[in-house]
Amino acid sequence: MQLRNIFKFRDLPESETSKPFLDHLEDLRWTVVKMAITLLVAMIVCFLFRQTLVRVLQAPLHELDPQVGALKALGITDSIVISFHLAFYSAIVVSFPLLLYFVAGFVLPALTVVEKRFLFPAIIGSFGLFLLGVFICYFWLLPKTILFFFRDTQSLGWAPTWTVQQYYSFVTKFVLGFGLAFELPVVVLALVYFGLITYKFMARTRPYAVVLIFILAAIIAPTPDLLTLVAMALPMALLYESCIWVAWVMERRALRTRSP
Repeated sequence: MQLRNIFKFRDLPESETSKPFLDHLEDLRWTVVKMAITLLVAMIVCFLFRQTLVRVLQAPLHELDPQVGALKALGITDSIVISFHLAFYSAIVVSFPLLLYFVAGFVLPALTVVEKRFLFPAIIGSFGLFLLGVFICYFWLLPKTILFFFRDTQSLGWAPTWTVQQYYSFVTKFVLGFGLAFELPVVVLALVYFGLITYKFMARTRPYAVVLIFILAAIIAPTPDLLTLVAMALPMALLYESCIWVAWVMERRALRTRSP
């Protein structure tokens, strides 16, 4: 039923011939195939630069303490397994604009000519927000988070000796999750633009949205500690609050356009 609602949303205008349901499924299959091929190619390219990726992601740890920067590899296959993980997450970052383009091409084929002009700027803006979240996390939040756990471990009289698997799992999920969190304004504003939600609805349901944001942050956070949860949820809550006021501006502009 949900699939039918999605396909109903993406039906062509009445002036054109709508596709049968099975043809929509075929479009969905090819969209998934194109996204998978894009990710695979980007992953292969990123794997060739795995040594550079390791140095970049381990830089915050080396700046903290060179001794801690020497991570421990406990598994025989850690070098290959972790390299594939790094290549996969890096491929998501590199191919993010193309992935958005494929998704938009499937969900929104019935855009008007005017709306299609905003498609590429919207994709570029979405990718810009994604990179902004990644950069803020990598250059500001990640070093502070690592420093907190480093000092907290030392305060208990323990030597902070971390494994490569634990470190890179934490860093990649933390940075990527933060980048995805910055996509919230794009999603919300798209829903406002298509009339699926309104400013009044967003303002009225703000408390429920904050709860959902914290639940989402708990799901995508790499660790279950309170500090990481708040670090991910607070920016998302602020972004949602900004979306409320942007939705208010969008609705006022729409009213002015409709009024004679």
